[in-house]
Amino acid sequence: MDRTMFDVFVNEKFVFSFPSSLILKKWLQANDLQKEVYQHLAYYVPKIYCRGPNPAPQREDMLAQHILLGPMEWYLCGEDPAFGFPKLEQANKPSHLCGRVFKVGEPTYSCRDCAVDPTCVLCMECFLGSIHREHRYRMTTSGGGGFCDCGDTEAWKEGPYCQKHELNTSETAEEEVIEIQASCFKTLLTVYICKSDTYYCMLFNDEVHTYEQVIYTLQKAVNCTQKEAIGFATTVDRDGRRSVRYGDFQYCDQAKSRNTSRQTKPLKVQVMHSSIVAHQSFGLKLLTWLGSVIGYSDGLRRILCQVGLQEGPDGENSSLVDKLMLYDSKLWKGARNVYHQLFMSSLLMDLKYKKLFAIRFARNYERLQSDFMKDDHDRELSIADLSIQIFTVPSLARMLITEENLMTTIIKTFMDHLRHRDIQGRFQFERYTALQAFKFRRVQSLILDLKYVLISKPTEWSDDLRRKFLEGFDAFLELLKCMQGMDPITRQVGQHIEMEPEWEAAFTLQMKLTLVISMMQDWCALDEKVLIEAYKKCLTVLMQCHSGFTDGEQPIVLSMCGHSVETIRYCVSQEKVSIHLPVSRLLAAVRLNRLINILELSPPMLIEHPLRCLVLCAQVHAGMWRRNGFSLVNQIYYYHNVKCRREMFDKDIVMLQTGVSMMDPNHFLMIMLSRFELYQIFSTPDYEKKIKKMFKEKVTFISTGERFSPGIGQVNATDEIKREIIHQLSIRPMAHSELVKALPEDENRETGMESVIEEVACFKKPGLTGRGLYELKPECAKNFNLYFYHFSRAEQSKVTKMTNTQIPLSALPPPALPPFCPLFASLVNILQSDVMLCIMGTILQWAVEHNGYAWSESMLQRVRVFYLKYSRDKDKAERKRKAEIARLRREKIMAQMSEMQRHFINENKELFQQTLEELDTSTSGAHENSPVISDAKLTALGPEQTRVAEPRQVVMCILCQEEQEVKVDSRAMVLAAFIQRSTVLSKNRNKITPDPEKYDPIFMHPDLSCGTHTGSCGHIMHAHCWQRYFDAVQAKEQRRQQRLRVHTSYDVENGEFLCPLCECLSNTVIPLLPPPRVLFNRSQVKALHLLRNEDCASKFEEICLFVCENVTVFMEKTKHFDSAKMELRYNGTSGKNSLNPYSESIKEMLTTFGTATYKVGLKVHPNEEDPRVPIMCWGSCAYTIQTIERILADEDKPLFGHLPCRQVRNKWQSLSELVEKRGTCALLQKCSKVKGLVDPDEKSEVQPNEVIAHERTVLKGLVLSFPAIHCQDFSGVSLGTGDLHLFHLVTMAHIVQILLTSSTGNAIVSTSEEILFCEEISSGWHLWRNLKAGIMPFLRCSALFFHYLNGVPAPSEIQVNGANQFEHLCSYLSLPNNLTCLFQENSEILNTLIESYARESNKLIDLPDDYSCLINQASNFSCPKSGGDKSRAPTLCLVCGTMLCSQSYCCQTELEGEDVGACTAHTYTCGSGVGIFLRVRECQVLFLAGKTKGCFYPPPYLDDYGETDQGLRRGNPLHLCKERFKKIQKLWQQHSITEEIGHAQEANQTLVGIDWQHL
Repeated sequence: MDRTMFDVFVNEKFVFSFPSSLILKKWLQANDLQKEVYQHLAYYVPKIYCRGPNPAPQREDMLAQHILLGPMEWYLCGEDPAFGFPKLEQANKPSHLCGRVFKVGEPTYSCRDCAVDPTCVLCMECFLGSIHREHRYRMTTSGGGGFCDCGDTEAWKEGPYCQKHELNTSETAEEEVIEIQASCFKTLLTVYICKSDTYYCMLFNDEVHTYEQVIYTLQKAVNCTQKEAIGFATTVDRDGRRSVRYGDFQYCDQAKSRNTSRQTKPLKVQVMHSSIVAHQSFGLKLLTWLGSVIGYSDGLRRILCQVGLQEGPDGENSSLVDKLMLYDSKLWKGARNVYHQLFMSSLLMDLKYKKLFAIRFARNYERLQSDFMKDDHDRELSIADLSIQIFTVPSLARMLITEENLMTTIIKTFMDHLRHRDIQGRFQFERYTALQAFKFRRVQSLILDLKYVLISKPTEWSDDLRRKFLEGFDAFLELLKCMQGMDPITRQVGQHIEMEPEWEAAFTLQMKLTLVISMMQDWCALDEKVLIEAYKKCLTVLMQCHSGFTDGEQPIVLSMCGHSVETIRYCVSQEKVSIHLPVSRLLAAVRLNRLINILELSPPMLIEHPLRCLVLCAQVHAGMWRRNGFSLVNQIYYYHNVKCRREMFDKDIVMLQTGVSMMDPNHFLMIMLSRFELYQIFSTPDYEKKIKKMFKEKVTFISTGERFSPGIGQVNATDEIKREIIHQLSIRPMAHSELVKALPEDENRETGMESVIEEVACFKKPGLTGRGLYELKPECAKNFNLYFYHFSRAEQSKVTKMTNTQIPLSALPPPALPPFCPLFASLVNILQSDVMLCIMGTILQWAVEHNGYAWSESMLQRVRVFYLKYSRDKDKAERKRKAEIARLRREKIMAQMSEMQRHFINENKELFQQTLEELDTSTSGAHENSPVISDAKLTALGPEQTRVAEPRQVVMCILCQEEQEVKVDSRAMVLAAFIQRSTVLSKNRNKITPDPEKYDPIFMHPDLSCGTHTGSCGHIMHAHCWQRYFDAVQAKEQRRQQRLRVHTSYDVENGEFLCPLCECLSNTVIPLLPPPRVLFNRSQVKALHLLRNEDCASKFEEICLFVCENVTVFMEKTKHFDSAKMELRYNGTSGKNSLNPYSESIKEMLTTFGTATYKVGLKVHPNEEDPRVPIMCWGSCAYTIQTIERILADEDKPLFGHLPCRQVRNKWQSLSELVEKRGTCALLQKCSKVKGLVDPDEKSEVQPNEVIAHERTVLKGLVLSFPAIHCQDFSGVSLGTGDLHLFHLVTMAHIVQILLTSSTGNAIVSTSEEILFCEEISSGWHLWRNLKAGIMPFLRCSALFFHYLNGVPAPSEIQVNGANQFEHLCSYLSLPNNLTCLFQENSEILNTLIESYARESNKLIDLPDDYSCLINQASNFSCPKSGGDKSRAPTLCLVCGTMLCSQSYCCQTELEGEDVGACTAHTYTCGSGVGIFLRVRECQVLFLAGKTKGCFYPPPYLDDYGETDQGLRRGNPLHLCKERFKKIQKLWQQHSITEEIGHAQEANQTLVGIDWQHL
C-alpha cells in the first residue's frame, strides 16, 4: 500500500483488509530485515497513536493490531495467524509451572504444613485441585505482581503439583525467529522522530500528592472543570501518566509553568513530543502482545528469554533486561506493570533463565536499591520488588550467597543508607518526622530481602558456602555493632525533660531485625564449624564494643556475709544507660546452641550490661524516671513486649544465667544489689524508705531460676510454648487471635500453638455475638506460677486478684521444675547462698517489727515460697474465721429488719385495713361492669364482635416520672418514634419514583416499590416534657460553635433526636389514645339521629362536621370544612365544639405525627393542610403491620406472642388509634373514588382492579374511612357490619390474586369460572393448600389490625404456634372456614377483582459458604467507569447483589447537588437511602443511612475459631455463619439499620468524622 494513502485508509471501514501478507513478503525479500521493520514502525506508529488531545484507545488498538502487529504475527507463524497460533498451541507442551500473575485483590493460598515459607502461594484454581486443600492453610489477598508457585518443587515440601499442572516435559523451539523477536523487543527503547511539531503536556503519577491536591492544581493549571480534573487524576493514578494538554510547545509549556503550590512540591510534569509518546504507547502494546504470544508456545518463551538476556555490543549491562531494570525508576507506572508481568511470564517461568536473571539482578542490586530510595513510587511498582521471587528460591539464594556474596551486598547496602552516626560510630536517628518515616520504610525493605535469603536453611554445607556466610556474618556483626548502646539515656533530675527524644526508629529497626537475628542463630547452629567461628567473631566484636569498663569508673570492693567481690562503681540512676544490646544478646544465643565454655571474658563483664538494662526497667517501674517522659516508658514496654521480648529481655536473662553459672552466687548477688542500689540497705542496719519500691520490682533472682528455655533446662520448644499458653489463659479466657498475638512468631509466622492447645485448653464456641474463647483446663492449673517472669505489671495484678477466686489454692505453690542442663546446674546454688539467706532473713525481720515501714506484702510473698505450707494453712483458717463473722452479721441485720417491719404494720393497722377494702371494692365493681369474655370464641369484628370493657391505662413519663391515665381530654402522652422510607418488602427496586408533588398515595401498587415504616422504642413521655426536651436539644446544637459542628448521630434540622432513655434514633412522636371504636360507639346514637332527621344534603354536611370534630383537628383548616362550617352556622346547627372530646395537646401531637409521616414518606416539605397527610398515615400503618407479620412468619413465631423490641404493644395500639383519628376527614375529598367500591350502585372514576392494588393497604383505608364515606344510607347499617363487609370484599380480592398465581400440576387457574368451580379440579387439594398458605399472611396482618383497632383480646390458640392456625384466625375474623362461601354469596363482583400478587418475603442475597469465592468474584470486577481497571474497593450490596466500585473518585455521581460515592448513590435507588454492603477486600459489613450516617459492622464470616477477620490480616479460612447472617437480615427486616448506626456513632465518636457520602 502506498504510504501517502494511509490517512485515507484509516478512515475507511475496510481496515481489516490491510495486506499483512504483502508486508511479510516485502520483509522476507529485504536485505536488512531489521532496518525494514524499523522503517515500517517509524512511519506508521506516529500515524496511529497520539493523533490529538483526546486519545481513542479502542481505535488505536484496532489499527495497531492490523497494521503493526499483524505482519509480525504472519512472520512468526509463516502463515495466517488465525491458523498458525492454534497449531502452535496444539503442539505445545506447556511448562509444569503455573505462573499465573495475580491481579490486585485476587485470593491466594499458602499451606501452613507444606510451604517452604509464607511467600509460597497458590492461585484459587490450583489450590482447589491440590492436596493442600485438606491441610492447614492461610488465605490472603494479593497486592498484585506475584505469581502462582504451583509446580515449583522448591516451594513445597509435599504436593508441589495440582491436578492441572502435573509434571511433563516441554517441547524444544522449532523455529528460529530471534531476529524479529529482537527487533520487536528493542522497539521500546528506539525513538523515531517525525517532522510533526505537536507536543503533549504529560502529568505523571507520584505517591506524594493526594487526589484533592492533583484535582485542585489541574483546575488552576489547565483551566479545566472539576469533572475533567477528576478524570485526569483517575487516569494518572491508574496508568501512571495522562496528557492534559495537546498543541505546540509553548502552549504545553505554559501549563507546566502554572504547576506551582505553596503547600507541597509541584506535580511531576513533562512536555513531550507527540512522536515519542506514540512510540512509547506502542511499546506498551508490543510488550503486552509479546506476553500473549509466548503463551501459545513454550519455545517462543525461551526464544524471548534468550533475546532479552543477550549481551549487546557495549558489554556489561548492555542486554535489554539489564537496560529495562536500570531504567525502571525512570518509567511510569503503566510501563512498569507491563514489563514486570512480561518478566514473570517469561524469565521466571524457567529455572535456567531464572538463574541467569537472578545473577543479573544480584549484580545490579546496589544500584537498583539506590534508585528505589530516590523513587517516589511504592515498592510494589519497583523492579526491586522482584527480589521476593528470586531470593525465596532455596537453590538460587544459596547460589547467590556463594557466587555473588549476596548477604554481604545486602547488609552493606543497608548500612550505606543509614549514614548518621555518633562519635562512637553508633546509629543516630533524626527526629522521626513523616518524611523520615517514609525514607526509613524504604530502607527497611532491605531487611526483608535479607530475611528472604535466610528463610530457607541449608541441609548441606560446602566450604564456599561457609566462607561466604561468615563474610556475611561479619557484615551483620558490623551492623549490630552500630546498634550496640545506641540511644543512651540519662535520668532526668529536677526539671522534666522539655522534648521527648527520638526512640521509634531504633525500636523499629530492632523489631525488623528480630527475625533476621533468630535466623542467623539457626544458620549458625546447623554447622559446628560455622557456630564456633561465629561465636569467636561475636566475642571479638563484644570486646571491641566494651573495651573493658568505661573510662572513669573506679573499682570498688563489696563485702557481705563474709564474702567479697571486686566490681566497678556504677549507678544506673546517674550514668548513661542503653536498652539496645544486640551483640551481647547474639553472643548469649550462639553460646546457648552448643553450650560453649567462655574463657576470654570474665563473668562480671558478661552480665554487666544486661544487668544494667534490667535495673533500668525496675527503676522505671518504681517511678524513678518519670521526668524522662513517655519515650522511656514506651521503650520499656516494647522491651517486655512479645514483638521484641525473645531477642531482648529473654536474652538478657540468658546472659545473666550464663554469668551466674560461671561465678560464685554470693558474688553475683552482691553485684546485683549494688546495681539495684540496695547494697547499703542490706549490708548496714540503716535503710531508707525507697526499699519498698525498689525491692518490689527486683525479681531478677527469681528470673535467673527460669529453666523453661531449650538449652537452659531439659525442655523442648513444645514445653516452652505450652507454659506460655497456660500462663496467658490463667489471666482470662482468650480468643485465638489474642492468644496468637501474645505468643512469639517464627520466620514462617507460626507460633506452634496448634500442636499443644488441645492439651491445655478447651474451646468454647461463640454465640450470635462475641468470639470463640479458649479456657484453661482445670488439670493444667498445677503448672501455674504466680511469679511467671513474662507477666507484665498489669497482668501480675490481674493474676493476684484471681488467686482467691478462679485459681484454686492448690495451684499457688510453684510447679515442679525440669532439671537444668549440666552447664547451668550450678544455678540452684543461688537459693542456698549466704547472701540470699541474709536477704530473706532481713525481709522477715522487717515484717515482724512493729514500726517496720520498708517491707511490703510483695516482698513477703517472694520469701513465702519457702514457707508456703504453713502460710496456706494459716490463710485457710483466716478465711474461715472471716466468713463466720460475716454470716453472724447478716443474721443480725435481717433480724433487725424483720422487727422494724412488724412494728410499722402494728402502728398503721387501720390504714392497711382501709386500703384493702378499697381494693376489694374496685375489683368487684370492675367485674360487675365489664362484660363476660368467653374463652370459647373471641371475634374481632362484625355483628358478633366480642364486647370488651374500655381498659384503664396508666403510664409513667420517663422524663418527669409522673403517672397519668390515658384519656381523650387529658394531656397527651407520646411515644418516641422513627419514620423512614423502606424497600424491605419491595418487589421492584428499579421503579422510578414519581413526582412527590403530584403523587397520589391513596392506592399502593402491589410491588411495594417503596413504603413508609414507623418504629418505636416504646418509651412514653408527656407531650410537654418531650417538647421541652426537644427544644433543649435544638438549643444545644445551635450553641455549638460552627467550627466544632460535625455530622452527629442525629440531624436536629430534620427533626431527629435520641430517646432520652435508650438513645434510639427518633424523628417524631406517636400520641397514646384510648381504643378508637369505643368513642365512636358512644356517639353512634347521635350520628344515626342526625342521619334520620335531616335531608340528604344537610345530612352529608352534618355528619362530615361531626366526624371531623370527633376524630381529627387537622382538616379543620381546609376550605372544604371552613365552607361547610359557615353554611352550618348559617343554618344555626353549628358551633358545637363540645362534640370534639380531644384536648388541644392531643390534637397538636396528631398533627405532629401526621406531618412527619407526610414529610418523610413523600420527601417533601411539611404541609399539614395537604389532604395526603392522613393517607400517608394509613399507608405507614399498613406497611408496618405487614413488615412485622413477615418477620414473625419467617422466624416461625406466634402472632401475638413475640413482637420485636421496637414494635411493642403501645406502639401498635397508638398507631392504629392514630390513623383512625387522622384519616377519616381527608378521604372525604376522594369520596368519588372510594365510594364506588363500597356501594355497587355508585359510579367511580377509578376501576376496582386498580384500587385493589395492595389489599392490606386498601383494607386499612376502607375500614378507617367507612364511617365518613357511607353517610347517605347509614340507617340500619352498623359499624361492625360495615367492617365485616369491607373485610370480606378485600379478602375475596386477595383470594383471586392467590389463585391466579397458583399452579395445579399443569393447569393454571386463569378465569373466574375456574375459580368458582375449583373443587372440581383434579388437583384441588394442592390448590386448597396453596390458597391457605397464601392467605395466611393477610389474615395475620388483619388480626393484628383489628385487635388493636377494636381492642378484642386475641384467643390463646393464636398466641402460640399450632396446627390449626387457619381455623382459629377465621373464627377470630368472622370468616367461614370454607372460603368458597364468600364467592357464592358475592359472585356478581368477582370479575372485577383479578390482579396478580407476589407473596414471598424479601431476603438478603445468598452468600457463598467459602469467603474466597467472594474474593475471587471481586478480583474479576472492573470499575465500570475506568476503562477496565480493577476496582480498589469492590463492595457488594447485600440487598440486591450489585457489585460497586466504592470509595473512589471514578465512580462518584451527583445526588441532590452533591458528589457522592457509588454506595451512597446506590442506597437511594435500592433502599430509599438505607443500604447494607459487604466490603469484600476488608471483610467488613457497611451500614449506610443517608449521606452523613454510617458505621462498620462485624461480617457474617468466621474462621474455625469463631472470630471475624476484618481486614483479612490473619488469613485463616473464613466460612459463612448462617446465624450471624440471619441477625443482619433481621436488622434489615426490622428497619433497625438506622438505629444500629446511631448507637455505633454514639459509642465511637471517630465514626462521626468519616465522610460516609464518599463511600
